Amino acid sequence: MPVVNVSLQVLPSVPEEDIYPVVDKVIEMIQQSGVKYVVGPMETTMEGEFDTLMEIVRKAQTVCCEAGAKRVISVVKIDYRPEGVTIEEKIEKYRNKA
Repeated sequence: MPVVNVSLQVLPSVPEEDIYPVVDKVIEMIQQSGVKYVVGPMETTMEGEFDTLMEIVRKAQTVCCEAGAKRVISVVKIDYRPEGVTIEEKIEKYRNKA
């Protein structure tokens, strides 16, 4: 299967002061997975094999609940192209060039 991009936004049901610590645990889990990723202000975009990324999405729900969330709403976006798609091709032209 080609490389795909999956963006994940988790919205854990926790007190407001606990939102960032819970989201940080999800980002840590993504880091530990070894996939390429970019953290944005509203979501984290990952690059890799579809099944691997979907397993990360699945685990994110458990990570949130283990961190105290009673409920998790997740927004998932998938960019698939038969020949593959990369994060770099989407954002390269926007990077600061010094």
